[in-house]
Amino acid sequence: MDAFYASIEQRDNPAYRGKPLAVGYSGERGVVAAASYEARRYGVRSAMPSKTARAKCPHLIFVPARFDLYHDISQQIMEIFLSYTDLVEPLSLDEAYLDVTTNKINMPSASIIAAEIKKRIRDVTGLTASAGVSTNKFLAKVASDYKKPDGLFVITEKEAESFIEKLKIEQFWGIGKVTADKMHSFGIYTGADLKRFNEGFLTKYFGKAGHIFYQNARAIDEREVVPDRIRKSIGSETTFLTDLDDKTELTYELCKVAAEVWRRISGHEFYGRTVTLKVKYNDFVQITRSKTLSGFVTDSDTLRSTAEELFDIIELDGRAIRLIGITVGNIQNIEQPETYQLEIEFPKP
Repeated sequence: MDAFYASIEQRDNPAYRGKPLAVGYSGERGVVAAASYEARRYGVRSAMPSKTARAKCPHLIFVPARFDLYHDISQQIMEIFLSYTDLVEPLSLDEAYLDVTTNKINMPSASIIAAEIKKRIRDVTGLTASAGVSTNKFLAKVASDYKKPDGLFVITEKEAESFIEKLKIEQFWGIGKVTADKMHSFGIYTGADLKRFNEGFLTKYFGKAGHIFYQNARAIDEREVVPDRIRKSIGSETTFLTDLDDKTELTYELCKVAAEVWRRISGHEFYGRTVTLKVKYNDFVQITRSKTLSGFVTDSDTLRSTAEELFDIIELDGRAIRLIGITVGNIQNIEQPETYQLEIEFPKP
């Protein structure tokens, strides 16, 4: 989807249309959850501190997130996907892989299916989507980003390697600024540059990701579309408006985070055994403490008391705390022991 959260806000409020808009909290500790394309022209990006976003775009409009609404619209879009194929692998609320090699409408053209899906999404939700069509996940992801917004781009098998050779390394899926800077230090700026390095070199300097980079430079990605991705944890965290050093106040905030985590766990009807507490101090040092229970966390009292127990062993050492988070991991369905993966983080509204 194109600027999903921001586009929903602009759809629902005509006064926001055509203007730079950010979804998130605008205060001192706020973070941008999503930015409209108008805001992106000023350099505003998701995960950027709100203070920085304001400096880049002084007339930026901030609106609070409405995650329940975003989730509902995501479900509408998922239903559209599933009307074409059961092989749908969600990546997030606004993105998914679809394998339409065999599809429910017996259409041999993936690009025609993509165009039809885009139209149905617009008709049902009033939002635009961008689609990438190719022979594997990596190429499809690159293609989906290539013509945003409201784009449809196809990379054929025949042209795939030459296309990737011309691609800037920053446009590779999974390569962020830090990795790109490291690659630049080796003279790697394009797919063609990356292709000159053997797999041994890439794994030496980039670890397991080096193998992926080696394959991607050759337009290879052997991953299949997996409809039911394994979920491993559910969590929540909050960043305080001001740093806190009072244990009573911190415990109160801890209980609020625990309540949010339990609400999420209950909604999924899954339970875990390992509780992890994350604490970030005002000097940005971050620590975690975990405890694995003998049984599943099956009630909110157990989750809260375990989190409090972990918090009791945390030393302030004269420092204040800016963030607290709780995660329940090692999750299994009690009826059918099947692990699954879900990582949720909620910025404070």
